[in-house]
Amino acid sequence: MAHSTNYRYLSPSSRIFAGRALSNNLSSEVRRIGAKRVMILSSYSVAQTTNLVSQVQELLGDNYVGSYTNARKESPRKLVEEGVDFTKNLNPDLIVVIGGGSAVVTCRAITILVGEGVSLDDIYTKHFPEGPPEVSRLTKPKIPNFLVLTTPTNGADRGGAAIYDDNPPHRKEIFDPKTRPSTIFLDRDALLTAPFELYRDTSTTTVAGTINALLNTELSPFSLTDYRQSLELCIEYLPKLYNDPNDGDARLQLAAAALLANRAAQASYNSNIQGENTGLGRQLRYKYPHIGQGLASITNVQTELKINQKVNSSVIANVGKIMGLNQGASSDYEFAGDTIKYLEDFIAGIGFPTRLRDMSVDKKDFEEIAKLDISEPAFGQGAGRVKDLSRMMEILEMAW
Repeated sequence: MAHSTNYRYLSPSSRIFAGRALSNNLSSEVRRIGAKRVMILSSYSVAQTTNLVSQVQELLGDNYVGSYTNARKESPRKLVEEGVDFTKNLNPDLIVVIGGGSAVVTCRAITILVGEGVSLDDIYTKHFPEGPPEVSRLTKPKIPNFLVLTTPTNGADRGGAAIYDDNPPHRKEIFDPKTRPSTIFLDRDALLTAPFELYRDTSTTTVAGTINALLNTELSPFSLTDYRQSLELCIEYLPKLYNDPNDGDARLQLAAAALLANRAAQASYNSNIQGENTGLGRQLRYKYPHIGQGLASITNVQTELKINQKVNSSVIANVGKIMGLNQGASSDYEFAGDTIKYLEDFIAGIGFPTRLRDMSVDKKDFEEIAKLDISEPAFGQGAGRVKDLSRMMEILEMAW
C-alpha cells in the first residue's frame, strides 16, 4: 500500500488511563485541571443498570454538583436540549461522561450549545447537492470533559456531534475541536458493565469504520499504522469476546482499538476512496431501532466492498492481508473476493446476520430508505455518493 507524503496528522492531547483507571486516577485528574464543580452525564441505561454514577460521585467528593442521566441512542434533539437546560442551571466547570457513544456525543452537543448560547438550527452543518458543506466556525469556550467509557466508541476523541432531529434533515451535525476530552478512562470494571450484545455491536462499528478507512489510497503512515493495529486487535479479540463475554482483556483491547481508529480518523476526513458509497447503514438504524450501529455499519461496508470490488480490488486485497489472509498467486480482484467472503464469515462467526432479510428488514421499506439517503448526505461522503434512486434500490437488493 502506498503511503501519502503530503498529509496532515493530528494527534489529540487526551490523556488515556487503562486498567484500574477510575479509582487510581480520577481524583488526581480533577485536581490537575483545577475543577471545583463537576457534573456527571451518563446514558440512561448506565444509570439504571450499573452503580457507576454513584461510584464516580463518591470519587468526586465535594466537587460533585449533579447528574444528568438521560442520554439516549442517536442523541435525540429533545433530550440534548433538556441536557442544555440542566447544564446551564448547574454551571459546572467539568463534565464527567459515563457511557458509550450516545453519552459522549450528547455531552459534546450540550457543551457546544451551552458554550455558543444559540439554537442548533443556527449552527448545524448545511449540506448542498453540489459543493462543500457549510460548517459553522465556533469560537467560544467550552466546558471541558472527561470520558469514562463503558463501550468502545471510535467517536470518543473527536470534536463533532450528530444529533437526531424528528424534522429533516434528521442528522444534524455540529463541530468544535474544543470539545475533545481532556482525559479518557478505559476502566476494566466499567467496560465489563455493558451487555455483551452492545459491546459486540460497538466493537463491530470499529471494524466497519476501520475497513472503510483502509480503502483510502492516500493514508499517511501514521494513520495507516493506527488503522492497521485497530483492525488487527478487532480480528483477534472480537471472537474472544464472543466466546467469553466477561473477558476483561478482550474488552480493554477492543476499547483501545476504537481509540486507535478514532485517532487515525482525525487525519483522514478528506479521504481518497474510489467507487460508490451510501449512508444506508445510518438509514437502516434510524428506520429499525433493533439494528445497532455496528451491524448497520458492517452491512453497509460489506455491500460497498461488493459493488466496488473491481475499482478497489488492490486496496481491498491489502485489507485482506491485514486481516491475516494469504494472497498466494491470486490476482488482486480474486483476492478481494476472498477478503469479502472472509469478512462475511467473520461477522457470521461472532453471531451476526449478514443479509438484510435476516435482520427483519422489510423490502417494502426500500424505496423510503433509498429516498431518505439520497436526500440526506453526511459529512465526508464525497463525490462517490449514490444519488440515483434506481441504483440505490439495486444496492439494497444486493444487500437483501
